[in-house]
Amino acid sequence: MPSPQGTINDIDFKSNELGETLSLLVYLPATFSPLNKYSLLIVQDGKDYFQMGRLARYADELIDQKQIENIIIVGIHYKNVTDRRNKYHPSGEQHQAYIRFLAHELVPWLDKEYPTTGMGKGRTLMGDSLAGTVSLMAALKYPNIFGQVILHSPFVNETVLEAVKNHQNASLLDVYQVIGKEETVVKISNNRDFLTPNRQLHQLFKEKGFHTFYDEFDGGHSWKYWQPDVKRALQKMFA
Repeated sequence: MPSPQGTINDIDFKSNELGETLSLLVYLPATFSPLNKYSLLIVQDGKDYFQMGRLARYADELIDQKQIENIIIVGIHYKNVTDRRNKYHPSGEQHQAYIRFLAHELVPWLDKEYPTTGMGKGRTLMGDSLAGTVSLMAALKYPNIFGQVILHSPFVNETVLEAVKNHQNASLLDVYQVIGKEETVVKISNNRDFLTPNRQLHQLFKEKGFHTFYDEFDGGHSWKYWQPDVKRALQKMFA
């Protein structure tokens, strides 16, 4: 028997920080009730996670099997490649504004609209590649708001490593991080090596005392490898 399906709604969200309207996908579990409290999973590259990552399908299945708690998932999507880079890349011109949008606009609205736990550890940010980078940078900046982060092959540069080095409250943030063993040459990113900086990032997390899960999978920088891992990420972070 297939698992009962949650509902997914398209919502337009007007952001003052960004001066634009963003499209959100909001997933509510099949057994959703306003009388219960829910943890939040906020996803950058939202449509990609729902379509290519099978996010809702995995959530339906794992909730039905009682392997994870009931969660509300909010996917935020980008308009195009340029828009994505502007918001997600550490040196993108809208990067800081996007992080403020997450913390100061989206979270207060979600806490008002839905029965959330309202606690830092009850809010997880997730993303792949650059979407993982902005998720991490937001969690480092606002660790009292975002207590968990899921990173699928994040883009890591000196700015990211510095932000982790300067972070003072390792106990506030739990990190799930995976990277592919074949990600030494990522073609879509000017043949950049993703693996070495991710190993450095993991080492830093350990030295700083973050609670972290880390794994290197057999494969490269694509949804072919991230998709099956989405299920494990949910199991690890929402068990």
